[in-house]
Amino acid sequence: MDHKELKKEGLKKEELKKGESIFRHPGIDKLPYGGDYNPEQWPEEIWPEDMRLLKKAGIDCVTLNVFSWAALQPEEEVYCFDRLDRIMELVRENGLHVILATSTAAHPAWMARKYPEVLRTEFSGLKRRFGSRHNSCPNSPVYRKYSRRLAGKLAERYGHYENLIAWHVSNEYGGECYCENCERAFRVWLKEKYKTLEELNRAWNTSFWGHTFYDWEEIVVPNLQSEHFETDRTTFQGISLDYRRFCSDSMLENYRGEQEAIRAVTPDIPVTTNLMGFYKLLDYQKWARYMDFVSWDNYPPNEASPSIIAMNHDIMRGIGGGKPFALMEQTPSVTNWLPYNALKRPGVMRLLSWQAVAHGADTVLFFQMRRSIGACEKYHGAVIDHVGNEHTRVFGEVQALGEELKQMGDLTLGGRTPAKAAVLVDWDNWWALEYSAGPSCDLKYLDEVERYYTAFYELNIPVDFVSVEDSLDSYQIVAAPLLYMVKTGYEEVLKQYVEQGGILIATFFSGIVEEHDLVVTGGYPGRLRELLGVWVEESDALPKGASNGFVWNGKHYPAELLCDLMHLEGAVCEAVYQSDFYAGSPALSRHSYGKGTAWYVAARSSQEFYRDLVRTLAREAGVEEIWTPVPGVEVCERKNDKGSMLFFLNHGEEAAEIVVEKHGVWMPEKKESEKGERVWIEGKGVKVFLLREQD
Repeated sequence: MDHKELKKEGLKKEELKKGESIFRHPGIDKLPYGGDYNPEQWPEEIWPEDMRLLKKAGIDCVTLNVFSWAALQPEEEVYCFDRLDRIMELVRENGLHVILATSTAAHPAWMARKYPEVLRTEFSGLKRRFGSRHNSCPNSPVYRKYSRRLAGKLAERYGHYENLIAWHVSNEYGGECYCENCERAFRVWLKEKYKTLEELNRAWNTSFWGHTFYDWEEIVVPNLQSEHFETDRTTFQGISLDYRRFCSDSMLENYRGEQEAIRAVTPDIPVTTNLMGFYKLLDYQKWARYMDFVSWDNYPPNEASPSIIAMNHDIMRGIGGGKPFALMEQTPSVTNWLPYNALKRPGVMRLLSWQAVAHGADTVLFFQMRRSIGACEKYHGAVIDHVGNEHTRVFGEVQALGEELKQMGDLTLGGRTPAKAAVLVDWDNWWALEYSAGPSCDLKYLDEVERYYTAFYELNIPVDFVSVEDSLDSYQIVAAPLLYMVKTGYEEVLKQYVEQGGILIATFFSGIVEEHDLVVTGGYPGRLRELLGVWVEESDALPKGASNGFVWNGKHYPAELLCDLMHLEGAVCEAVYQSDFYAGSPALSRHSYGKGTAWYVAARSSQEFYRDLVRTLAREAGVEEIWTPVPGVEVCERKNDKGSMLFFLNHGEEAAEIVVEKHGVWMPEKKESEKGERVWIEGKGVKVFLLREQD
């Protein structure tokens, strides 16, 4: 498999029907509940007790074999599956579904000793030695050979098990490598992309600083030894951007190599790998094309707001084309890697589990089933704690949720989110924007994405994340925060969307470059200038604490971080700056284009402004909120062939009152409710409401 194939090919998977499990296994009649189980870390005498406890907790699904490569292949030509055979038989006898991992996230010690080229080289140029995990060079021929061979052997040995519902390739792919393997592979990738050195030199603008390349062998990896002066600051953005793309593609090739080995034996069993939300290093929008379903690990830091956690769920649903995803990991109680690892307070594990389901999860899975006694995860939470019995608070909460999910049955399986609003996200744009030298070190892509997403979230308006390759036809509002990079032809997509009646929200520092990170000359915002009806002449970067301002609809809002100084070219001024030499010039504009409108927000403002803007435009577009907002209560909707379900998630500490706005039934208790009734949701509580057909 080469990079050219990788860029052009995408999986054409059969569309998942509403109400159908992502696993498509006849034994799945409820959300799979369970998670990572590592019996290989324990003496076999403990295994029967584990089975008793897992059954008691309502666990019906386990992920096995995540880090067992060293045990499965103790020598180069020796494989030993005896222990895994006994584990697989044990869980089958106990009626548990299995998600079987390939173990390839950590290569064996013998491989590093015999083939040191398999080890990664750090961004600094430091060559790694054996240790930790994710320490394999993704372009190592040795790693690729043996990881794919192991995946194939596992498929041959266990693919016939009737309780096997999915394959889990590697684990949490991440990191980058800067070794000689990668440097050689990077040159091949560049040849396939650019064909000639002349085109490469043009795309990278190598006439700057005398960087012209006359031979492919002159190209080196961009790191602290060459182009970078900081991790995210580089003298040649085009080179570093391409290397970031190359690294993501390289790891994706590793995933696809194992996937192909598995599919050759078990073509009907879905294959996935666990992603990590808005993870910058890998282009998940590209990865998702090659996953039978998206899965991810939700480990929010203590200070994460409910909206940010929701946003990470929604990007996982978004990259999967709106289909349900698998919550592959979360902690039942506590993490171990944060500076301060606070316990999940009573009720929070249930709340966050239901939040995942509300945003599209078709599983509730944990890491881990039994707490390890050694190494770095020995203090990470588990269903079965070090005490080894069921008499803990956490076990009780896990057991209660297990019973609740059992009562709910297949009610939510396959449910989709009926969103009429979208936020545009593009990994290339993210990378290029933050590699840019200027205009402000405080300019961060996700900061602006979060602000717009949170505005929809606070108004109970469902929102999808879309890529530049997704259709916009089903959306009435699209926000495109910091669309710094406009790829060739994408301006026509946006023009057509607005022309046909859509509402587009664009922001400061948009339309600056094309896909090679070369500035589009002729005036900002480049290819978006006609659509937005403005010419941005300059951008003023404000230091922290400094602020301008503007008034819109009678309210004053701040203008911070970056203030675009623009001239109107068909757009209508909605608000003007209030101070500095550009006082009186437009800060907010609206441009009628065909049947729709394109708005330009020329500076960062407050969350109140984003909420007010989104509310105004939603009403204009006829996009309705799911439910009247109640402070602290998140409301989500999923629809399948069983109906429409509303999820009420009270993230506050105190009970919250809601007024019933539609006829329906509270689940799983099956209690009827009529319009006008008042219902209380306890602090950190959850309620699920099944709407009646007439609503």
